[in-house]
Amino acid sequence: MNRQKSVKDYIRTIVDFPHEGILFRDVTTLFADARGFRICVDQLLSPYAGIPIDKVVGLEARGFILGGAVAHQLTTGFVPIRKKGKLPGAVISQAYALEYGEAVMEIHDDAIRAGERVLIVDDLLATGGTASAAIELCRRLGAEVVGAAFVIDLPELGGRRAIEALGVEVHALCEFEGA
Repeated sequence: MNRQKSVKDYIRTIVDFPHEGILFRDVTTLFADARGFRICVDQLLSPYAGIPIDKVVGLEARGFILGGAVAHQLTTGFVPIRKKGKLPGAVISQAYALEYGEAVMEIHDDAIRAGERVLIVDDLLATGGTASAAIELCRRLGAEVVGAAFVIDLPELGGRRAIEALGVEVHALCEFEGA
């Protein structure tokens, strides 16, 4: 008997990218398959169906693809959070730790109004640094973060614990062991 493919079945692993010893989880194969992409978007938004959400916030860059599709299905607005220097106009910034150093994410200072309910969407949850910065940016604008949805969780890296420690529920479609 043939079982139906899961989201995880559409994701390929590339060994030693971008550095030796890394197993890169490539979601472009998921995006390229119409059925896989549809399953992914449906499953990302499923826990939030019927919950009032004012904006979907997508994290650069694959979170733009996923977040835009989820926002469309939820009939709500979409807000990008980008790397420093990529957004025109007035922004607020949030630094976060990387394995070696620091990075900065930005959001337009008028992208979210106080009291709006937002859902954060990205492809991968690793250490939680990027998602934590996004939560902080949204909260600084007065938003209520109703959840954070990801295609992949790498549980060994502790991102879920970091996000949940901020009081935000995590929804991930699949897990991969290792970094």
